[in-house]
Amino acid sequence: MEAVILRIALYLSFLEIILSSKQKNMVRIASLLLVLALVVSCASKKTVQSEWIQLFNGQNLDGWKVKFAGNVVGENYKNTFRVENGNLVVSYDEYENFNDKFGHLISDKVYSHYKLRVEYRFVGNQVNGGAAWAYRNNGLMLHSQSAESMEPGQDFPTSIEVQLLGGIGDDDRTNLNVCTPGTIIDINGKPLLSHCYNSSSKVINGEDWTTVEIEVYGDSIFKHLFNGELVLEYTHPRLDPDSPDYQKLLSPETGDRLTKGHIAIQAESHRTEFRKIELLNLSDDCED
Repeated sequence: MEAVILRIALYLSFLEIILSSKQKNMVRIASLLLVLALVVSCASKKTVQSEWIQLFNGQNLDGWKVKFAGNVVGENYKNTFRVENGNLVVSYDEYENFNDKFGHLISDKVYSHYKLRVEYRFVGNQVNGGAAWAYRNNGLMLHSQSAESMEPGQDFPTSIEVQLLGGIGDDDRTNLNVCTPGTIIDINGKPLLSHCYNSSSKVINGEDWTTVEIEVYGDSIFKHLFNGELVLEYTHPRLDPDSPDYQKLLSPETGDRLTKGHIAIQAESHRTEFRKIELLNLSDDCED
């Protein structure tokens, strides 16, 4: 909203130069009314944004689009993404073999500044043909490209991936790691040169529900939290110039900076259940 008010002020200053005294007074009154309307509008929206909203309605996949590698947008391959008992489920009971059919459930809406809270668990065994690294492995793809902009055979959307992992057994596997498909981030002020970076959070074994939170502040700071404890922080997400989709995804307003994007849930070969996916909008502007 501050940017809008600034543009109004600059426009008013320009009119002050070229208009008569009577016209200037009329312009001042009109500008004041416009600013007051913007303030009231934003205040109203902030009241709504002060509450957590449910991104998954517990009944169907409304508000999301399905995209599988090798399939058109909207084709839910082998009914992988579904609703069971009020939970969002990534299921493989209709598969004989995984065959690298990586899938994503991508939100219709775009988000920029927010807190994301997710409750999930891994159930049963991995489907035949799934990679060893994908055992009890899912992810939250943040600042993701849209489903429609993905190439037909593309495995993963360009995004920032927050890994959701479950324990393999008596191991030192970490949870809430970050991976960077088609993107670059800074860790401790330096660009991350590897694809993934581990957090300080240990995984939970078994099939108990796990709750995690992510804080996203545009293209400045991302924070991963487990039980309220900060386990990973990084900054300045941006497109990777070495990615084949770099030129296509450049923004005319922000260039290679990733200031906002869709939220996506993965399908990587292990049954995953989501009991809650909710968002608290932290935006300080008037955008939806």
